[in-house]
Amino acid sequence: MLIIFLRALILYFMVIFSVRLMGKRQIGELQPSELVITILVSNIATLPIEDINIPLATGLIPMISLVCFDVIMSIVTLKFKRIRRVVSGKPRIVVFNGEIDQKALKQLRYSVDDMMEGLREQGVFDIKEVQYAVVETTGRINILQKKDYQPLTLDIVENKNAASQNPPQVIIEDGVVSQKALDMLGLNEKWLNNILNKNTVKPRDVFFLSSDEDKNYTLIKKCRQREG
Repeated sequence: MLIIFLRALILYFMVIFSVRLMGKRQIGELQPSELVITILVSNIATLPIEDINIPLATGLIPMISLVCFDVIMSIVTLKFKRIRRVVSGKPRIVVFNGEIDQKALKQLRYSVDDMMEGLREQGVFDIKEVQYAVVETTGRINILQKKDYQPLTLDIVENKNAASQNPPQVIIEDGVVSQKALDMLGLNEKWLNNILNKNTVKPRDVFFLSSDEDKNYTLIKKCRQREG
């Protein structure tokens, strides 16, 4: 019994360490790759506990290998956007300007019931209230309501006659320009170049740049580590 207790204790702390090393996401926020690793680690951890004839190393080594592989993949996907999209997918806009993108729903294999369930989880029961909706890589739907249905704020009161707008789009992410985001906002490269020249930066020096349809933008430069 003491051996079983000690093995269980070691594996318990090993699983805790593995989960902490992988990050601080909640279960509902795990990317597909992270969910797979979590399931595999939990299953492997049970083997040495259920059968004391199995060497403890048989459980520990695969767990450590999987977690190390996950950490390496997270570094790679952080650096290479294309690999990140293959491993984790990318958010899909399913409602834009108040109109449902039926093609996007089919690509996601989302039914109308799935979409409405996601809206109800956000407290919205009528599709006509939705200005913009996006399905995240975790499968969760996030929405922006039309202005008439949003909670009353000072900005809404001061601009009560303004039309509903879609949220800002990310134009540059870690030095990479998104032509799709420019097209969605009705902007062009000339506008982008003017913004970059105004801030005396090049695309590769920009960590984050977003803009809304009124051309109100937010630009954050990359942090440069000090040498020496």
